[in-house]
Amino acid sequence: MSLLGIPPAPGAGRARYARAMALYAQGALSPAQLEAYRVAAAHDGPPNATFADRGLPLPQDSWPDDPILTAVDEADRYLATLQGPGLAEVRAGIAAHRAAPLPPDPQSHPVVETHLPPALKALHETHPALAQALAQVAPLLHWHPYDRYPAETIGADFLHGNAYALLIGEGAPIPAPDFHLGLFLIAPHVVYRDHNHPAPELYAPLTGPHGWRFDPKAPLVIKPAHQPVWNPSLQPHLIKIGPMPYLCLYGWTRDTDKPALVIPADDWPALETLRL
Repeated sequence: MSLLGIPPAPGAGRARYARAMALYAQGALSPAQLEAYRVAAAHDGPPNATFADRGLPLPQDSWPDDPILTAVDEADRYLATLQGPGLAEVRAGIAAHRAAPLPPDPQSHPVVETHLPPALKALHETHPALAQALAQVAPLLHWHPYDRYPAETIGADFLHGNAYALLIGEGAPIPAPDFHLGLFLIAPHVVYRDHNHPAPELYAPLTGPHGWRFDPKAPLVIKPAHQPVWNPSLQPHLIKIGPMPYLCLYGWTRDTDKPALVIPADDWPALETLRL
């Protein structure tokens, strides 16, 4: 079928053409075969009919599985099982930007080394394919702490207890302007203090439980794993992590370069000692 390792899915035609361009640059495809992939990119199914119409041989489908694309595809399949606002927007962004990834630029982080294994173990019990894909891709990703807040307002526990890595976005393995798809990991019991940002944001928690509020004066609402949270632009939100490390897929659908701001609240000390 010469799918080049990319199964039929929304956006697969464009991603397949991107891989075909890489193969063409390596001398593995003829100009006519590359053009057939370009034409076939208008749809997302197998390109067989386009090749047959042009009397061209199908290339041998020997492109190896790519851990980045496998993780993106598994993430997209997972999001397709959920319901709620923001999911369609994030999945549309994934489809629009799915392409052959750049070479890895790996960087680990102590939070990842300590807390990702138990999070993935918990995820594997319910979603083994997604857990396996994330386990394979994690060592290839560039993990950072999210440290764009003043230390005195966001708190040391959060600064030293979080790490994130992009799959799609600026500086990601799959570059994209003004769109993010990534993984976010927070250590147990940490409070991600009240904040907001212009970027509309989807959290798809892969572990739980965890507490949320959407107003600095509101009580916590406890949510389980696999219940997505959509934060419209500038909506305040706080997360209180439970005993399990918090691992989530997250998406920002626009305004990715605009800063987040901490919103003061007087109950942070109590929340930081709270155990869910």
